[in-house]
Amino acid sequence: MRTGQDQARRGRWRPFRARTAAVTVAVLTLAGCGMAGSGAATPPSPMSISSEAFIQGDLAQQYTCHGAKVNPPLTWSGAPPGTKSVALVVDDSSAPITPYIYWLVFDINPGTTDIQEGSLPTGARQAQNSKGTASYDPPCPSGHKHSYRFTVYALSRVLELPSGASLLSVWTAIAAATIGRGRIVVTGHS
Repeated sequence: MRTGQDQARRGRWRPFRARTAAVTVAVLTLAGCGMAGSGAATPPSPMSISSEAFIQGDLAQQYTCHGAKVNPPLTWSGAPPGTKSVALVVDDSSAPITPYIYWLVFDINPGTTDIQEGSLPTGARQAQNSKGTASYDPPCPSGHKHSYRFTVYALSRVLELPSGASLLSVWTAIAAATIGRGRIVVTGHS
């Protein structure tokens, strides 16, 4: 028989579990396909993403909490016709529960093909990251190797969400509007 204290304790975890489930669904959606038409999954068009800062697949220390704590420069190409905006998600796929989001940039002008070191493209917005801040949260590798994914998304619409919007609302909007995707994975060491 459950006591009132057990039920209260379980009740405190319900919002956390609901958020975790919602983020997991968004992660799975973003990892695979975009949505087109009446909910039919369509594979996103492939895009290319690169950075002169990633040497031999490693994340340089200056882009982590152990260095200058600035975002690395990135370049992309191959946005498909119909791209109305671009988004960027930087996450750690090695995180224990759900991917840890370090940076989520959206409403990047579709004509923009890069992000310079330590800057944000004109007009782009930032959503809250897993830390709860709307900025680049530099990865802080410690212990085992971490795989950091820099994923660019071509979107079929401008999201028109405010700067500082919640991670979940922006992530869900990206998943619903993705028509192209490119990814580069780099390794971080302590």
